[in-house]
Amino acid sequence: MFRSIMLRFVLPVALASCVVAYFGLPYIERLLAEWFRSDVELRSQLVMHSMEEQFTELVGKGNEARLRSYLAKVTADERLLAILVCRPDGSTIYKTEHAPQAISCEANAKGASPVPRVQQLPSGSVQISRFDFDNAEPQPFRVLMLHDLSFVDRRQRTARDFVLVFIGISVLLLALLVVLVAWLQLRRWVNVLIGDIRGKRFLDDAESPRSSQPILTQVRQVLAEVEEKQRLEIDFRENWTPQALKQVVNEHLHSAQVLIVSNREPYIHNYDADHHPVVQVPASGMVTALEPIMRACAGTWIAHGAGPADRETVDRFDQIRVPPDDPAYTLRRVWLSAEQEQGYYYGFSNEGLWPLCHLAYVRPAFRPTDWRAYEEVNAKFADVVAAEATTDSPVVMIQDFHFALLPKLIRAKIPKATIALFWHIPWPNAETFGVCPWKREILLHMLSADILGFHTRFHCQNFLETVNRYVECQIDHEHMTVTLQGRVCRVAPYPISIEWPPRWLARLPDVATCRAVVRERYGIAADVVIGLGVERWDFTKGIIERFHALELLLDKNPRHRGRITLLQIAAPSRSTLPAYQALQEQTYSEVARINAKFGEGAWLPIVLIDRHQEPERVFELYRAADFCLVNSLHDGMNLVAKEFVASRDDEDGVLILSTFAGASRELQEAVLINPFDVNETADAMEIAMRMGRDERRDRMRLMRRTVKENNVYRWAGRMLMDAARIRTRQSLPSVKRRFGT
Repeated sequence: MFRSIMLRFVLPVALASCVVAYFGLPYIERLLAEWFRSDVELRSQLVMHSMEEQFTELVGKGNEARLRSYLAKVTADERLLAILVCRPDGSTIYKTEHAPQAISCEANAKGASPVPRVQQLPSGSVQISRFDFDNAEPQPFRVLMLHDLSFVDRRQRTARDFVLVFIGISVLLLALLVVLVAWLQLRRWVNVLIGDIRGKRFLDDAESPRSSQPILTQVRQVLAEVEEKQRLEIDFRENWTPQALKQVVNEHLHSAQVLIVSNREPYIHNYDADHHPVVQVPASGMVTALEPIMRACAGTWIAHGAGPADRETVDRFDQIRVPPDDPAYTLRRVWLSAEQEQGYYYGFSNEGLWPLCHLAYVRPAFRPTDWRAYEEVNAKFADVVAAEATTDSPVVMIQDFHFALLPKLIRAKIPKATIALFWHIPWPNAETFGVCPWKREILLHMLSADILGFHTRFHCQNFLETVNRYVECQIDHEHMTVTLQGRVCRVAPYPISIEWPPRWLARLPDVATCRAVVRERYGIAADVVIGLGVERWDFTKGIIERFHALELLLDKNPRHRGRITLLQIAAPSRSTLPAYQALQEQTYSEVARINAKFGEGAWLPIVLIDRHQEPERVFELYRAADFCLVNSLHDGMNLVAKEFVASRDDEDGVLILSTFAGASRELQEAVLINPFDVNETADAMEIAMRMGRDERRDRMRLMRRTVKENNVYRWAGRMLMDAARIRTRQSLPSVKRRFGT
């Protein structure tokens, strides 16, 4: 505390005093010198006035002996150094014994100024006062009176020393006074503060003494900031929120620019019946997960502009602020030609990599033309990322298998960027991935990222085994890192999730109301159990297997006929591809066959909703369902399962979940099934229908706690904190010298 007082009060006072002394002493010395010289000149005039008559008489008579005797008496004063009596022509009439050689009558001829002047001599300074006797008889003369000014120099030094000592003593006394006052004031504030706390004035809104308000205001502000920081630190570990995610970006990443790159955009603009642009949220688990993150981080989302009205709604920089109702971040749209979209998206991505990475037993197709389009589009997105980057070290979060080449391409353009690639779908084993003709090129590009994220550790291990087989590099299995050409890539599991709580719930009524609305909309009787399936129309989702399981249930247990209806949402996806067209045709055929086989009156076992549903409508269905069936044949995570759990704030409903979905690693309380075993799936639906309320509540409570704790903000926060550690590590001088970065 004493050191703080010294730094805040005493040192500024001392510094100010030194400045005053530095600039004030020369002024004081000059003032004293002028004062003393004026005094000497006045003294000279008085002396000359007192001796004028006698001096004129002695000089006029030429009585040199009497003049010498008279001037010897006058110059007996030690300050009066000498007197010179001169003729107007500069010759000397008489000069006293101690007159300096450097001062003569000749040098002070008539043309010289009569004003007193100071001349510097080796022995010191001398002031010369001149008095002219132009009317003297029989001849005019002048007198030079020389005064020794060495006493002035001595007095100036004495005055300077006095001023310095005075300033020093004043500063010391002032410092002691400031320290004493500050110490007493602090003690008084502390005593008042302690009294406020003991009297509970500090903890509530009661009035405190006016004298304590300044310190109390500051202390309260500091404690509030500390409390907020501690709360956010707790959020980092226990309850991740948008505010906690912002804290990570601000403190750990030092407010770095965040760029997200994905093929699917979070908001699509279509035309309505009147050809006006309308906004649609696509059916995508990736969008569901990432959109809340961008709202929290306020970055830029770069995506393919695929909507019919997308071009009409962007500005001249191909940007638009979203969400439309409350803009929080920027969406940058990238335009692709029909040929590029066909080759890159439908071809290489969805006919090649998608079936390659999923165990759905659909043969992948790899064509050189598709690969060239894939390379071209990845390069185009890399150019856009470089254009959108406002710093030389942004954080770039690349999403999914559409951009496997992007890490290396971005690294070439922005060497200091922190790049994270998250693979949303499963990663196959090394032998399966070896089917891809361009496997080595893909791996080399991916390894330019700082972080490679997968949903599960099993997928991470598959990736490391693949890299070990096809790339010459150094792999650290303990720390799960790959070192290639001096660059370290971290491979880690980051199980993706959803926001908590889902913002759509705030717009929905209670569960009972949602249930009544859904039953009325789809004509489902009050005593019929509602099963729900929510999927994109994809061969990996097990839609046909789900129908066959329901058919088997109704065959084995005829008593369930008329007592269960499966609501199946199948959002159209990739409908131009032959495999997806065949799936849609088979779906319609199976629905018609099963409904014709079991349907009675107004009851149908399957209600197919083959149109895109807005998120609010989907959550309404979640809240109305008795059980949700997620029987994916192979899935990276599957967020439908987590959305269903998050929607059930009534702690009811049963989740039937495939063991081949990544979500099954977290939601162990679900009824787990092998989706390829139709009998097991049918039995699971039977279990869901018979399960008691207490068991349903216990299972749902545990799953809701899991989803709450492992929400999407935690997913993004863990990845961004890892990115922050990598950025800090790479900034170390030793690392820069080692890797040349």
